[in-house]
Amino acid sequence: MKLNSARLPPGSDSTMAQLVECVPNFSEGRNKEVIDAVATAISQTPSCSLLDVDPGASTNRTVYTFVGPPEAVVEGALSAARRAFDLIDMSKHSGEHPRTGALDVCPFVPVQNVSMDDCVRCANEFGRRLAEMLHVPVYLYGEAAQTEARRNLPSVRAGEYEALPEKLKQAEWAPDFGPALFVPSWGATVTGARKFLIAYNVNLISTKEQAHRIALDIREQGRGKGQPGLLRKVQGMGWYLEESNLAQVSTNILDFELTPLHAVFEETCRLSEEMKLPVVGSQVVGLIPLKALLDAADFFINRDQLFIIEEEHKVRLVISKLGLDSLGPFNPQERIIEYMVKSQEVGGLISLSLQQFVQSVSARTAAPGGGSVSAAIAALGAALGAMVGQMTYGKRQFENLDGVMRRLIPPFHQAANELLQMVDADASAFSSYMAALKLPKSSSEEIERREAAMQEGLKQAVRIPLALAERVSVLWPTLKEIVTYGNISCKSDAQVAAKALETAVFGAYFNVTINLKDVTDESFKLATQRRVSELLQEAEAGLSHVLRAAEKRS
Repeated sequence: MKLNSARLPPGSDSTMAQLVECVPNFSEGRNKEVIDAVATAISQTPSCSLLDVDPGASTNRTVYTFVGPPEAVVEGALSAARRAFDLIDMSKHSGEHPRTGALDVCPFVPVQNVSMDDCVRCANEFGRRLAEMLHVPVYLYGEAAQTEARRNLPSVRAGEYEALPEKLKQAEWAPDFGPALFVPSWGATVTGARKFLIAYNVNLISTKEQAHRIALDIREQGRGKGQPGLLRKVQGMGWYLEESNLAQVSTNILDFELTPLHAVFEETCRLSEEMKLPVVGSQVVGLIPLKALLDAADFFINRDQLFIIEEEHKVRLVISKLGLDSLGPFNPQERIIEYMVKSQEVGGLISLSLQQFVQSVSARTAAPGGGSVSAAIAALGAALGAMVGQMTYGKRQFENLDGVMRRLIPPFHQAANELLQMVDADASAFSSYMAALKLPKSSSEEIERREAAMQEGLKQAVRIPLALAERVSVLWPTLKEIVTYGNISCKSDAQVAAKALETAVFGAYFNVTINLKDVTDESFKLATQRRVSELLQEAEAGLSHVLRAAEKRS
């Protein structure tokens, strides 16, 4: 069940909002009424946005994903638990997935403008209140763990629900919150804070036992003492999906930057090939970070010598290579967390239509102003450079230049995306300075705090346009090559690109100098003025070189 109607709190600021992701796993994946009731409890919690509900019949488990400010997600998780307490009876539960309670695990994950410490506080608040509310045992794991023995979720879950009656009698397994008493209908709940976990399963035409053998080989724990597995920060087991008539190597990737998605897939494929077992796609359970897919795309692009620059195409490549749609549709807008959050945010300047942006600039407000306009112009200049390359690449009359264009297009494409983000960054930096001006100044301490905030605001207002000029400076040699080798029909576009980039640097120069005059840090002031002057001279020379190269083309 995919939910697309959720919204962030009215009036929320997408550039400033604190967002924590909560991913409670409930031990019910077959009864739709129960699944929907828990989802409703979450979605009706103020300031919570329910992004995904992913039930599994064989696992008899449903993974819910929702986001919101720290206080809101704690309330959402408590509301869901309260509802589940009335509807789920663990004494009657069975399923393929390991579990220890009706609300088996409830992690809190930092998403935007929050730290891991913030999520640890969420876990502690949730655990304490859950135990008080339902009188059930609660354990802390991950970054919230009180002891090293409880840091790892499988260790806390060892023996599962069935072992709890005896486990709770042992002093070393006294819960972090709540009574050390077995509650048959509930079991125990594990909560904590962690990095983004990817629940990722690789499909095999095999038996459950064969899939489990592969899982034992790849998971970090391996086969036990002295037999570590191949992949760090990966948990794994094998199971059989009756509804799909295939087995899965089921993994939790605990740190996808250390062990990326494609590494799990490739290693599983290698071991399956040795066992003469066919791999028939894979599956992401719940949501996935965009970076995990883009990292996989880069792997396949480099390995197979492909030329792909559009984000949409990279995502599509990974869906195809990993077979992420093998068990059902994989809609990026509904499965990638950044896309889900973005679709529900109140957008910044770059989400406005061109007409709205121009009207916003012309309004009687200090921001957006010259800095944001300079960033927009720079982004357009870089985009034109990419366009000239795209209008050359792949065309029959320029096929001898394909290799050159594959090298020249990506720098412009990347720069256009980065410069576009500076449109909002500049407005935000100026707003920080304006906010500092409004701070109280009725005492010497308040005056000192206000002055420090103003100075930091001024420095930030300087850093953004300076970064813009730095970003443009590396494009001049590439633009000269584009105008030299690119499609002659696009000569004027390259000329406009050059003038736009130079204009943007002029704008950055003026924005830096006007804000520098009030900066009291002399060393910062002198170094910044010297650098921005150098960048302006580079831009003037770069424009001249590009225009001369263009005039030589007939």
